Amino acid sequence: MFFASDNWAGAHPAINERLLKESTRFAAAYGTSELDLAIEQRFNEIFEREVSVFFVATGTAANSLALASLAKPGGVTFAHSEAHVIEDECGAPDFFSGMRMSPVDGPHGKMDPRHLVSRIARYPQDAVHHGRATAVTMTQATETGTIYTLDEIEEIARISHEHGLPLHMDGARFANALVNLGATPAEMTWKRGVDVLSFGGTKNGCWCAEAIVFFDPAMAKELPFIRKRSAQLFSKSRFIAAQFEAYLQDDLWLDLARHANAMADRLRAGLNGSNTARLAWETRSNEVFAVLPKATAKAAGEKGAKFYDWLEPKDMAEPVSEQDVLIRLVTSFATTPDDVDAFLRLVAAG
Repeated sequence: MFFASDNWAGAHPAINERLLKESTRFAAAYGTSELDLAIEQRFNEIFEREVSVFFVATGTAANSLALASLAKPGGVTFAHSEAHVIEDECGAPDFFSGMRMSPVDGPHGKMDPRHLVSRIARYPQDAVHHGRATAVTMTQATETGTIYTLDEIEEIARISHEHGLPLHMDGARFANALVNLGATPAEMTWKRGVDVLSFGGTKNGCWCAEAIVFFDPAMAKELPFIRKRSAQLFSKSRFIAAQFEAYLQDDLWLDLARHANAMADRLRAGLNGSNTARLAWETRSNEVFAVLPKATAKAAGEKGAKFYDWLEPKDMAEPVSEQDVLIRLVTSFATTPDDVDAFLRLVAAG
């Protein structure tokens, strides 16, 4: 019953097998192998246009270096107030980009367009003392398990571009959002105005595979140097490419995300019917947030259920009482129906 994070899951067997095969041969280093180049072409196919792709090891690196490539002196980047780049990356985006993060409020983990406009207005391009608006970053799926609709993405992009700001998408759970919307990768990104994407694979069955995708290759001209200076240019980058080869083959990545989402649906359904717990808010990805009695949560933990207590968001409709606790449950490609059902039985037992 591992629901602490999809990072806790291992790697999918197909990805392990591809890594093992790659380990037995020689190939050119530093992203120049035939495999590296072939996977870069594969990204072109997936996104239906020529893109520039850069492999890195972690989601934090992908977000930080993507934003660093957009940086200006005195720059300010706008993100939801509960975004991972603000709350959970130890200031790495600020460190690598030299910019500050400006929080934008909005319900359910999504930036409110009106608030985004008002925040951008605080940083005009000639405001030398305050700094200048430089970029916008959004998370899809969000940190609270919700998903921007295609129209919502387009609206954020419209505001960003009207102010001359590029739009970055943190796609750590990109596949989970994609299959929920029933969209194509192109429809959820550049066709709606996204300029740069952090494409995540690690949470969805890879061992260590993230990519920075530029939908206009001209925007990527500084990234090779930024990546090298940040120690993210792997000599054996083909091992990241190998993971992506297996991940993308025959739409495995989408199947894995569908499974994780289905297991979250099963959790949501069970908690909806519970007499001892309730859903904290509606989610659509592989993250579920629930309110349990503290005694129930403690007992479930003692019987092997792994999950995290969670801080109550400021826009939560029904506050958590002193007797209860808010928890986060995350499903993955490796979650089974038996895992979900066993947890629900613990919750029902109280």
